[in-house]
Amino acid sequence: MRRNGATEPARPPAAPPTVFVVDDDSDLRDALSGLLRSVDLPCLSFGSVTDFLAAPRPPDGGCLVVDVRLPGVSGLDFQDQMSALGIDLPIILMTGHGDIPMSVRAMKAGAVDFLAKPFREQDLLDAIAAALARDSHQRSAHAALDGLKGDYATLTPREREVMAHVTAGLLNKQVAGNLGLSEITVKIHRGQVMRKMKARSLADLVRSAEALGISPGRDRPGASSLSPRRSPRMEGEPPA
Repeated sequence: MRRNGATEPARPPAAPPTVFVVDDDSDLRDALSGLLRSVDLPCLSFGSVTDFLAAPRPPDGGCLVVDVRLPGVSGLDFQDQMSALGIDLPIILMTGHGDIPMSVRAMKAGAVDFLAKPFREQDLLDAIAAALARDSHQRSAHAALDGLKGDYATLTPREREVMAHVTAGLLNKQVAGNLGLSEITVKIHRGQVMRKMKARSLADLVRSAEALGISPGRDRPGASSLSPRRSPRMEGEPPA
């Protein structure tokens, strides 16, 4: 790629996601590792949740395949603790001693699948494919939100106020009355907001505000509710 006449170095291709297998049965771990590598999926296996947590994890995402019955922390308890541990990987649970209440608990907690041993290799591969697709979607959503937060950080405090009011459905005249500005000043700030937030339409801006949790009175941490109406004036003009 060329920019300003210079050639930028090509970005290295993204590393494939990793499948993390946690099972205290070493023979099963070896079998699953071999199966996954046969379809070109990197795999790291562990005998317990403690071993998994102690090991460094690649940053390129993936999914977990975890046995329900494990020494120490069980697979179901680990699933319950994942959010608090900061682990945002889709999980597939497997067990040779499962029952319906156990599978319902796992699925309600967000498991991609609950496999009863022995399971078909294709069933596991299908579940892993679904888990990796979910992980990819989650990462894309996180990246998009990070981009929005970066754009929002470029707004001035006044532009943030205008964005909160405009995306709440107020007309420029109403925004001007609430913030004590002239209508033309609001229009200028609104144009700056649209440009900085890369919004092509008001609908785009509203979606960005919803994703960021912005509303009037919440355009910045600790902000109060809508300001009392004041007479419009040009920004920078001394009060009457």
